Amino acid sequence: MSEAKKGNFMRYAVCFCILGVVYNFMYSGLQNDQINILQGFSAWTNAATLAPLTAGNVVAIVMTFLYGTLFMKFGPRKTLIPCIIISAAGCIGIALANGLASVSGVTVASAEVGDAAVTGNYMLYAVSLFCIRITAQCFQLAGFMMASNWFIKWRGRVLGIITIGSPLFSVIGTSVMTTFISNNFGGDYRPFYYGIAVILVVIAVLTAALLADKPEDVGLYPDGADHPPLSEEEQQDVASVGEVLGMSKTWIMIINFGCFNFIINACMASMVAWFTHLVVTNIDVVSTGAMAGMFEGMGGLEGAGAMVLFVGQAAKWLSVGAILGIPMSFVFGVIDDKLGTPIACICLGITEFLPVTGLLVQKSAVASTGSCNVPMLILWGFGVACMTGGVPTMNPASVGYAFGRREYATASRVVLAIQLIPMAFSAQIMQATFAMDNDVVGFYMLYAIIIVGILFCIPMFGWGDAMAADRTGKAE
Repeated sequence: MSEAKKGNFMRYAVCFCILGVVYNFMYSGLQNDQINILQGFSAWTNAATLAPLTAGNVVAIVMTFLYGTLFMKFGPRKTLIPCIIISAAGCIGIALANGLASVSGVTVASAEVGDAAVTGNYMLYAVSLFCIRITAQCFQLAGFMMASNWFIKWRGRVLGIITIGSPLFSVIGTSVMTTFISNNFGGDYRPFYYGIAVILVVIAVLTAALLADKPEDVGLYPDGADHPPLSEEEQQDVASVGEVLGMSKTWIMIINFGCFNFIINACMASMVAWFTHLVVTNIDVVSTGAMAGMFEGMGGLEGAGAMVLFVGQAAKWLSVGAILGIPMSFVFGVIDDKLGTPIACICLGITEFLPVTGLLVQKSAVASTGSCNVPMLILWGFGVACMTGGVPTMNPASVGYAFGRREYATASRVVLAIQLIPMAFSAQIMQATFAMDNDVVGFYMLYAIIIVGILFCIPMFGWGDAMAADRTGKAE
């Protein structure tokens, strides 16, 4: 390959890696994690705040298949750019909906606000959050598709780079952004959402100007090679959706990463509800325990501001662990490229025990001390970074491993869509278990789900990498 073409490939590769991180950062925040911000500051109840996201989770199952179809027909860029603009409009809608309450002159909110007036437009909020949820899905899917088109030999490491955006939001979204909104806007998240809308428009413009759907569109080949992929030379026609559904490996991947995705949503979307539950059920201990001094001047523990403060203290330590875990996205990518996709998937499954354990242990800590177990919060944050970065890295990598570049679009729209079915209800399932007599039963259920996911990674060893000729230099 000429020096000019090498330089051209590197330009596209660097631009994609940077924007790929941004796609995953915004996806993680807008698709799921922002619910912790909204539940912390919105005056609507937790159930009402979460409801549009639940509906969006269900519709996103169909949208995942639709996005895959649009990628095949129009390409990921032309599909992604309108979705980014719609998400920007949704952010403006959330700000205009204004679901805030004024308590003692300070803008705060939670289910505890009680008689405080909520003058916002809930319907506008619901429609806006719903639209964000189903369009943000495209951010990550389009990034995966372009990574699959542009990289074969470096597939794992490039996916590991761009998915760093997800655990990065776990740091910024659960702690820094909450603190920023509290300190700078007095709990008024509307200016924050206006700012996000502007950022999204800029991202759409950069996507249109700097990226291409696949290297062949600009006279290049994957990985900057000087020849087409060797593993595609003798490949027959692309499998149909029906043929993909008839393959056992399709259902194995639906189960293993269906389990791993379930854990992410179950932990992240129920975090605020879990800590709120622990405070309410241990009110006597918390009000006189290690954090009691922080509640003075805030109307006591029963004030909404105190509840936000308690969750905020927890989030601070979560971010410490998440910072430590951010490099794990790339680590999983290296394991994928060096040791193989099955081993990387099993390693990922093992790390999912960490965040579940970190949350479960908080029950005994709050009940005995009135505060959180800090070391286990750091472990939870580290585990969150592993799974929010590792699952987005290894999920598309496993589809590429099983089906190759040419069949990736057809296979991924089936596999990734069906995986979302149990994930769509994970937060509600977890929150329902908090009201049971045995309020930790949900966490034991999560342990069982992780074990199932790991067991269903084992059959992958018998498949062989569909792109082996280009990843190792020889066909398996």
